[in-house]
Parts: sequence; C-alpha cells; structure tokens
Amino acid sequence: MLAVYASDHRRSLGRRHQQAADPLRNEFQRDRDRIVHSTAFRRLVYKTQVFVNHEGDLFRTRLTHSLEVAQLGRSMARSLHLHEDLVEAIALAHDLGHTPFGHAGQDALNECMSAYGGFEHNLQSLRVVDTLEERYPDFDGLNLCFETREGILKHCSRANAQRIVASESSDGLPGAGVGQRFLDRTQPSLEAQLCNLADEIAYNAHDIDDGVRSGLLALDQLRELDLFDAFRRQALADHPQLGDAAQVRRLLYESTRRMLSAQVHDVINSSQVAIDEATPLSAGDVRQRSILITFGRTMCAQSAQLKQFLLQNLYRHPQVSQTMAQAKQVISDLFACYLAAPEQMQAGYASKLRSSLGDLNSHDQAARVVADYIAGMTDRFATREHERLTGQRLFA
Repeated sequence: MLAVYASDHRRSLGRRHQQAADPLRNEFQRDRDRIVHSTAFRRLVYKTQVFVNHEGDLFRTRLTHSLEVAQLGRSMARSLHLHEDLVEAIALAHDLGHTPFGHAGQDALNECMSAYGGFEHNLQSLRVVDTLEERYPDFDGLNLCFETREGILKHCSRANAQRIVASESSDGLPGAGVGQRFLDRTQPSLEAQLCNLADEIAYNAHDIDDGVRSGLLALDQLRELDLFDAFRRQALADHPQLGDAAQVRRLLYESTRRMLSAQVHDVINSSQVAIDEATPLSAGDVRQRSILITFGRTMCAQSAQLKQFLLQNLYRHPQVSQTMAQAKQVISDLFACYLAAPEQMQAGYASKLRSSLGDLNSHDQAARVVADYIAGMTDRFATREHERLTGQRLFA
C-alpha cells in the first residue's frame, strides 16, 4: 500500500544495463539481495564503527550498524507508506565504501588522495556497487536501480557531482544521473531521506551503548543529555529495581529503547505533517520540494545535543584518539607502500594499477586503484598487511 509520493519499483528509472525482470521479486528486492550477497557487504563485519575490531566482540561493526539502520528504516517506511524494500536496500548499502578503522581511516585515505581527487566514503559506496564488485559476466558492479544508487550517494561535493555527471554522460547508459541533483539542488526520494535519519538515530543510540560498555562513558554522564535523561528517569519511575548498581545494563537498555522509540515516532509524525503540508503528488514531485523526512523542532535540537556530547566525550576520548592515530598511520603507510610497490597488492589490483600506468592520467588512476584496494580492507586484514610490509605491530 504505497503512498502516491513513494518510490514505485514499477516506475523505476531503471538499471544501467538492461536485465529481464524477475518473476518472484520486485526490482528493489533484487537490489537488496544483490547487496546482501556482495563481497563488500560481508567485509562490513570486520570494519570499525567506533571501536576497532580487536577491542571487543560485542561492539558494533559497520555490518551490525547497517542492519540496525535497515530495521529502523523499514519500521518508519511502513508507517509512512513508503517502499520498504528500497529503504532496506539503501540502508544495507550505505556504508559499503567505508574504509577500515571508521572515520579515521577515511580521513587518512582522503589525505593520501588529496592530490588525486580525494576520497569520500559515500562516493566510494557508489563506486563499489557501480564498478568494483565483479559478479556478472557482461558488466562490472551490481547494476542496481537508479533509486537505490541515488540513496547510496548521501552526500557529494559539487566537484564530485560534476565528475559523476560527466562520467555517466560519456558512457551513454540509461539509469544514470545520480549526481545531477547535487548540481540542481533538488532532493532525493523520501526513502533516501528516511535512510539518512535512520542512520543518525541508529548510531546515536548504539554509540551510547558501546561507549558505556567500553567504560569510556559512565551512565551518570548521560544525565546531562535532555533526551536520554528523560527516559532514564521514566524507566526508573516505572521499574525502581533498575536503580540497583547490578542493574545498570538493564537501565541503559531500557532508557535507550525508549529513546529510540520516541525518535522513531517523532520522525513518523513530523514527516507526515510535512508531507501533508507539501502535498507531493508523485515520487518525482518530492524532488522539487524541501526535505520532508524530518525530526520535529524539539527532537532535532535534542539529537544535535546528543551528537555533540558523543563527539566530545566518546569520539574524541583520549583512548579512542590514540587508537585512531595508529589507524591513520596504518592507512598512510599502506598507501605509500602499495603506490611504490604495486606487486605487494593482490594480483587483480596490481594488474589494474599496471594497466593504468599507460594512460594519460596515470598517476591519478594508479592512486585510485590503491585507494580502492585499501578501502575494501577489513580492520584485521589492514593490520596484518601493515605488519607484513613495515614490520611494525601497532595494535596489541
């Protein structure tokens, strides 16, 4: 029961390579299934969210984060009568381009690539599904629908958008144009907008949980957060036994659960009000409106306070910063080693790099091959490679 403004698989803007329809699955279901079976998706299980893989078995990884985003996204999509399968496909694919070691890895790789066009994980996620996955005999990539690709490209600089548009125009394939909206300043589908907020809700909640589990955050610290503390007090009022020191995990879980539910309900209610006021008549009409999937004003302010708290108290915690500094060194050293000695990479990438050296823009293309190789690594593979190539062991 899709709303008139929802994306509809029957009216998709299509795939870049024509393929026959599947008799049992709609087009967005097929996209989701291709993503789940991709190599890049499996690698997410050993990629850092906040804590590096070796620091504990129960911390979130890019994979578990993506699953949580998909769950939240589907719940909200159902209530808003949006396309659940498209939301799930975007959610599961949105972090496929992330480097090992989370944002520290991305920052380091972006620095390495500064002279070659830079590196951005959203753009890399699109590159993964369009080019780097090698599963089909007739084309590279997963050949996803325009709507899924558009949702994956969450952010994009104007310069990168211009590169995407130029590249897609030159290849002459249908279903192109995912970079055009950043030049036209139009909006993506409501499903893509919904995934953006589901991503924010998920990482705010699970980073609180992981921060307390790690011992870097104390439950008492969270009292300064208006959003969290309201539900902590509410949970204690309903369940006084949670005030016992032995029940701290249950109190944290119950408070976080209530906070998540409140944010989900706020998005649903606020977005429905915005949609009703804007009265979009089709999925295409949505693109000409302002952002319609949104928090209410109060929840938006409380979410911003929560993000700022996590930035100051968790992401910039001395222990996290020390680990991330080591992670940056791993990425920088690997980049330099592979660029100097391509034969140290796996055969397929080494061959790509050697082929690129005959082109006019050889340095840019060679560096991009190295960046693709490093971005696809898991934390533990990157750590092992660094030790093999440098003899240094940075992580215990």
